[in-house]
Amino acid sequence: MSAKKIIIEPVTRVEGHGKVTILLDEQQQVTQARLHIVEFRGFERFIQGRPYWEIPVLVQRLCGICPVSHHLAAAKAMDGIIGVDQLTPTAEKMRRLMHYGQMFQSHALHFFHLCSPDLLFGFDADVAIRNVVGVARKHPELAVQGVMMRKYGQEIIKATAGKKIHGTGAIPGGINKNLSIAERDELLKDIDQMIEWSRAALKIAKDYTFEHLEELKDFGSFESNHVSLVRKDGAMDLYHGDLRAITADGETIFDHLDYQDYFKYIAEEVRPWSYMKFPFIKSIGPEDGWYRVGPLSRINACDFIDTPEAEEARKEFMAVTDGKPNNLTMAYHWTRMIEELHSAEKIRDLLNDPDLQGTDLVVKGERREESVGLIEAPRGTLFHHYKVDENDQVTMANLIVSTTNNNTPMNLAVEGVARKYLSGTEITEGLLNHVEVAIRAYDPCLSCATHALGKMPLEIELRDAEGELLDRKAR
Repeated sequence: MSAKKIIIEPVTRVEGHGKVTILLDEQQQVTQARLHIVEFRGFERFIQGRPYWEIPVLVQRLCGICPVSHHLAAAKAMDGIIGVDQLTPTAEKMRRLMHYGQMFQSHALHFFHLCSPDLLFGFDADVAIRNVVGVARKHPELAVQGVMMRKYGQEIIKATAGKKIHGTGAIPGGINKNLSIAERDELLKDIDQMIEWSRAALKIAKDYTFEHLEELKDFGSFESNHVSLVRKDGAMDLYHGDLRAITADGETIFDHLDYQDYFKYIAEEVRPWSYMKFPFIKSIGPEDGWYRVGPLSRINACDFIDTPEAEEARKEFMAVTDGKPNNLTMAYHWTRMIEELHSAEKIRDLLNDPDLQGTDLVVKGERREESVGLIEAPRGTLFHHYKVDENDQVTMANLIVSTTNNNTPMNLAVEGVARKYLSGTEITEGLLNHVEVAIRAYDPCLSCATHALGKMPLEIELRDAEGELLDRKAR
């Protein structure tokens, strides 16, 4: 069958590079839509042969946006390699503070800089204003808040990891510094303001969802399974916990699974049109066993949140679906801001904890050959799995990053929006952005999933069934 093809390359206002292809039949109906990850990532091979203690610093070079997540996931895995199952209180809490600083800055970056232009101006707004510069001109107070919130999160990272980007704070078995009184007091000065701004950002996301609830139900939304870490008591825990998987109706698939055994329950398959893998739950199979991760899944899967304001926000969110999982794709923004408020609350609590000034930083145990480290990164559950030989060299590494876990859902969202909004023979900026809005809801970090070199300009072509060029746009 002959088909027309639209190519969107690269997808904009996301971290990293990807493209979308949309095929139309002779009646201008979408027959296929795919998100292609066109970068290549080779970190699983790069690090083979390196000594295990280098890995927490080495693997975070995957990304400049969420290096802390890789730093901590790898550090947790290396804790296992040296036989450590429990850190000292100071080490545990310093790592948590680092992690919540990362969540806070990353969520602020995505909400204010990448997705807020769509929410504030509309998906079809003029591209000249539908960007962060447009936000700064029309809503200067929001632009300032976004910059200052991200800055604050990065200062947390600097104080705990040594640098704002690609720090060295977490080491196998613990950390290499505590938090000084001066550092603590400097960070405490602004925490109340950060909480206030987090409340305001949450209100923007919540109000937008309520105001557009009916139309968003048909905007790249679908029922799905959800996977996340939960604490032993069922609370949301962004740093550590057991794996939980639920269905679209909230039924349990597996619960309190020791993530050291994740590979017994989760598998990955490859497809020829993307460098990114497609994970699925083994007991269900590749066709229906795919799942979502990230803020939406974490809020859906947990029983409660252990900070008061975020818990009230969670209850309000879950009330929309009478306590059942909410499968609205655009609700990622609402849940992301619930986590932003939760992170600010946790930062406040940790800064007031005297354990952060402790001096017992590192522990050691009995050496092991294999270990897994998991963490809830801003974009979802992050898996780091390593084997290390008797010479202390890494022999195997498997990384399932958050965006990889969301690969199938992102493809389904792209196809759903393309089928609904494709306008036929004319490529419009509105169509282009509607498709990208669906992808941006997941806050994908394609740099984490893959890597490439060089410039990648945006070029979109539409050809007829005979291959004749009908329309072309570039920027």
